[in-house]
Amino acid sequence: MRKITAFLFLNVLVSGATISAQQTAIYTNQLSEFDRATDLYNDKQYLAAQILFEKVQQNNKEQEVQADCAYYIANCAIRLNQSGADKLMEDFVANYPTSTKQNQAYIGVATFYFENGNYPQALEYFNKVDESALTYDELERYNFQKGYAFFTAKNKKEATAYFNKVANSKEYGSQAKYYLGFMAYEGDDYKEATKYFDQVSGEEKYKEKMSYFQADMNFKLGNFQKAIDLGKAAMAKSSAVEKSELNKIIGESYFNLKKYDEALPYLKEYNGKKGKWSNTDFYQLGYTYYQQKDYENAISQFNKIIDGKDFVAQNAYYHLGESYMKTDKKQQALNAFKIASEMDFDKKIQEDANLNYAKISYEIGNSYQSVPDALSSFLAKYPNSPSKNEIENLLINSYITSKNYKEALTLLEKNKNPENRLAYQKVTFYRGLELYTDGNYQEAQKMFAKSLKEQKDAKFSARATFWKAETEFTLDNFNEALLSFKQFEGMAEAKNTPEFKNVNYNIAYCYFKQKEYDQAGNYFQAQIDAVKDDKIRLNDSYLRLGDSRFVTSKYWPAMDAYNKAIELKSVDADYAAFQKAISYGFVSKNDKKIEDFNKFLSTFKTSQYRDDALFELGNTYVADNKTDLAIKTYDQLLSEFKNGSYSSKAVLRQGLIYYNANKDNEAIAKFKKVAADYPRTPEALEAVSTARLIYVDNGKVEEYATWVRTLDFVEVSDAELDNDTYEAAEKQYLQNNTKQAIATLSSYVANFPKGIHALKANFYLAQSYYADGLETNSIPNYEYVIAQSKSEFTEQSLARLCEIHLKKDDFTKAIPVLKRLETEADFPQNVTFAQANLMRAHYSQKDYPNSVIYADKVLANPKTDNKVKSDAQIIVARSAIKANDEAKARTAYANLLKIAKGELAAEALFYDAYFKNKDGKFAESNKVVQKIAKDYSGYKYFGAKGLVVMAKNYYGLKDSFQATAILESVIENFAEFTDVVEEAKTELNTIKSEESKTNSSIEK
Repeated sequence: MRKITAFLFLNVLVSGATISAQQTAIYTNQLSEFDRATDLYNDKQYLAAQILFEKVQQNNKEQEVQADCAYYIANCAIRLNQSGADKLMEDFVANYPTSTKQNQAYIGVATFYFENGNYPQALEYFNKVDESALTYDELERYNFQKGYAFFTAKNKKEATAYFNKVANSKEYGSQAKYYLGFMAYEGDDYKEATKYFDQVSGEEKYKEKMSYFQADMNFKLGNFQKAIDLGKAAMAKSSAVEKSELNKIIGESYFNLKKYDEALPYLKEYNGKKGKWSNTDFYQLGYTYYQQKDYENAISQFNKIIDGKDFVAQNAYYHLGESYMKTDKKQQALNAFKIASEMDFDKKIQEDANLNYAKISYEIGNSYQSVPDALSSFLAKYPNSPSKNEIENLLINSYITSKNYKEALTLLEKNKNPENRLAYQKVTFYRGLELYTDGNYQEAQKMFAKSLKEQKDAKFSARATFWKAETEFTLDNFNEALLSFKQFEGMAEAKNTPEFKNVNYNIAYCYFKQKEYDQAGNYFQAQIDAVKDDKIRLNDSYLRLGDSRFVTSKYWPAMDAYNKAIELKSVDADYAAFQKAISYGFVSKNDKKIEDFNKFLSTFKTSQYRDDALFELGNTYVADNKTDLAIKTYDQLLSEFKNGSYSSKAVLRQGLIYYNANKDNEAIAKFKKVAADYPRTPEALEAVSTARLIYVDNGKVEEYATWVRTLDFVEVSDAELDNDTYEAAEKQYLQNNTKQAIATLSSYVANFPKGIHALKANFYLAQSYYADGLETNSIPNYEYVIAQSKSEFTEQSLARLCEIHLKKDDFTKAIPVLKRLETEADFPQNVTFAQANLMRAHYSQKDYPNSVIYADKVLANPKTDNKVKSDAQIIVARSAIKANDEAKARTAYANLLKIAKGELAAEALFYDAYFKNKDGKFAESNKVVQKIAKDYSGYKYFGAKGLVVMAKNYYGLKDSFQATAILESVIENFAEFTDVVEEAKTELNTIKSEESKTNSSIEK
């Protein structure tokens, strides 16, 4: 048994020895691969090493080998920047807490990140290191590297703590002191910075850097000359960024020493912080140019200062204003002084800026506030200013020159000093003219009366008297107007006024309107004799002279006047020719009358008086017993004017010709036509009456009765009652007893709605209502008249209905009536009235295409006055703007500019500036905006819109300051115009966004 045991034991030993030998070989082989992986790692062949370490880790289950492999695999992953490298290292620490390589892992990884410049990652691993496990050398390196990592992270407190640990280190001490000095420098602790820099000043590698810092520190300490010397010394060995900063240090040092010539080249070489300049940078370079009297370059720097709200900005804006004044750019100077005057950092600069702002406002106008207000504001703010007397004199003159009479008047009435009476006389006069131009005649009359009370300047007294008369005339107070014109005529200074040349013309019209035609004619003749160069008034004077003589039966003198008007070939030559032909009839020259009417018909084929001429010619043929020619002429009239006002009369006349020639059948046919086509007209009644005579003469009474019963406007049984009732009502109307006329005519219309006199009764009733101020009541009666066949009352009824609807702004009802008036009117004035109001009505309803159609008609009419033409041009222009038809808008506003006054002129000027801006004509556009500010400052809306265009112009001219200053002022001063303010805000944001790319002081 013992042998067996021994044998078995031996086998076990042998077997064990065999197994042990095999394991040793495998282990040795694995260790060899581990060593080879370590060599690869040390040779920085991290990927190959990582693969081999992973193989060893997979094959060797020894804890220590596993730990080492995990350590190296994680390290390789970090160095290869592999995804999940951090996780591998964290897993190593977690899985092998007893590994001796834990601290080595942290320090190694941290050092790797540090050496590769990844300081945040390095700091993360430095924080995991157990400092107590480090050797002295490792600890010194650890403290410096961790301090530097904190330094790059801007954690100066921690950086300082770690740098101080190695400040006396032989290897790291100099570097630590340099960084400690740099942090002190950045913290403006120049004493501490100097202490550290002095300790390393002997080392060449720090010398270059420190010379820059020392130059900057001396500059900040106010040692400007030393800063200059150090800066120049450091320049040659500095980087591009440092050179830029050194140029700033040297330039600003010279600037502070007031050596501007020497400062300039250095300040120009400064590139700004990250390519951006601050407001102070722009100010210093601008002020340097200013001191050298190089004002253009000074402007180019000052005007880059945007959003400045400090002493530097106020100083810059003030000197910008001075520079603009030196270069005669007064509008730009106004804006600069305005902004400087609104800052109170330097009270003296603020006062001087206010003074300059007020004086320039007087010179060129001011869109932000009235010139008188600007001057008054200065006096109120600086009552003891040495410039007080000068500004007070400018204030008085500004009331006239600024043309802002409305606000000037308000200020004057608050301050009624005796010395201001002359200014008050002038301002009230000019304000009266403004109100008159705008159609506010009642208020204008009050202004002229106020002006006349002062009597300080005889010439203005005379002019106020004239315009008082004009206003009275416009308000239909013709007798008062006549007295005032006569008073003006007798004033000594009247002959020296621009109005005097038209006084005879105006007096003549006063007499004409009061039907004193002899006197009217005499004054029209006086106007003709006195003024030959005013072709419009000359022509009109000949026409009215002719009318005056015609009405007073002085036909030959009338014809002489009409001949003069015809010779002038004016727009009313047809009227003169017609009146001349009529006049021949009154001097028993029917042959000449017929000759002139035939000549008229061949010459004036589109005249408004053509139907009148045909009717008169037909009548003249009848008078000369040329009945065939008369019939032919009436036929021509009916052919050309089928529904004209003479149609019923022409057919009736034809019937009467046949009746007088005993051509009963032809006569009856014509009379029946009148009754059928023109019922209820006076001609229809006459036709029925005359036809009755024919039927009775021919014994055909029954036939007459049968026919008459078909006519609804003839009630045979009630005819006598009808006539009696109407006659009583008409009597009240003709005697101007309006109240009684309304009562009696209303009764007739109610009792005889289809009566013989229904047409005339309805018209007279409507007229009575209208005269009594009951315009709404008159509408049904006027509508009755226009619903009947055309009569002598149709046109006037149409015109009255138009007036009533337009007063109520009831364009829906007005438009169809206006259209009828346009097509049916015989009087040119009514056609013009209809077209002008159709133009306005369509525009009010935003029907821009039709408004333009009628505006074009108005403009094509040579008889349209300038006020209506202005309205037409503005509607064409505004409609074109709405329709984005820029070409048409340009033309319309340009035409409007030639004739417009008041607010329309301001609008036309705005668009002139607007289109010039679009064309890139920025300087020309600005001149137009300045004209609005100077001549039309009372119209603030267009002044504000003009300022926005001006801002765009300045930005186009590369003047950012002016652009932003103007836009900010618009936003501040014109809150009531929300559309303008919104546009200004949009433009301002755009400019600031662009400028922020080069100016670090601008807030986006």
